Amino acid sequence: MLQGAGLGYRRDLADDFLNLSSNNAIQFMEIAPENWVKMGGAARYKFDQAAEKYPLAVHGLSLSLGGQAPLDRELLKNTKALMTQYNSTFFSEHLSYCECEGHLYDLLPMPFTEEAVKHVAQRIRYVQDFLELQISLENTSYYLHSPTSTMNEVEFLNAIAQEADCGIHLDVNNIYVNGVNHGLLDPYVFLEQVNVKRVNYIHIAGHDEEHSAAQVVEDLEGESFNKIKGAYRHLPELLIDTHGEPVKGTVWDLLEYAYQRLPVIPPTLLERDFNFPPFAELYAEVEHIAQLQQKYAQKEVISYAA
Repeated sequence: MLQGAGLGYRRDLADDFLNLSSNNAIQFMEIAPENWVKMGGAARYKFDQAAEKYPLAVHGLSLSLGGQAPLDRELLKNTKALMTQYNSTFFSEHLSYCECEGHLYDLLPMPFTEEAVKHVAQRIRYVQDFLELQISLENTSYYLHSPTSTMNEVEFLNAIAQEADCGIHLDVNNIYVNGVNHGLLDPYVFLEQVNVKRVNYIHIAGHDEEHSAAQVVEDLEGESFNKIKGAYRHLPELLIDTHGEPVKGTVWDLLEYAYQRLPVIPPTLLERDFNFPPFAELYAEVEHIAQLQQKYAQKEVISYAA
């Protein structure tokens, strides 16, 4: 069953996953299908061993749900085969696009408009029909806000989930990073306005504060600016969603508030993609997730057969 607290499976952590005892805080793991559909050799062998111990969530990177190019049927076919092989019943993707006459190695935001709602929802319905399951849509971090938007971020997310009849994969760190960077939507207001009945999965991660625009100002002995619509806007602080740092206290607080707001406690995964500390430090963060979940254990807990 996919439930409780999890940790993203990375090749650098393979031996740590395999060396854990059967009775530990990590109750599931997650991979990006793009990284594994063609992976073989020793890396795949270790992953297969880990997959025998831990239920698997699958989290896509490059379907480009907000894009204009046709959806990648080959990737969908390979993803479905991967999920079948490992008995995975959970798939999520980012609310973003990553192609424009070629693949872009970043997840870019769309204008928050009704037209975009209908476009993304139609593509999600196609994916759901192809995979034969309801998927979940993740709010992403973004660094440029479209001036043509007609709704805020959480209204956009809610509208797509309603139109597509999909779940919401809540990334708590992204909520915080966007709230600080853009100042358009307080992170706590986001959690008050999100459709809690559709939230069925959570990510938590670290972000980079050390290389913010405030630090650049100090380093350059001047002011850091961002050119927007022909004018210059001072950026006193810029947070970067890196997945390469420990979870900040402000984000832990936001996760706890999410647990208070949600009618059920979803599976919650710690993301760490690089700059890996000793495994004991990552494990302690997973344990903290589990402790927060236990604190609200009187609530129903969401789980997925896997």
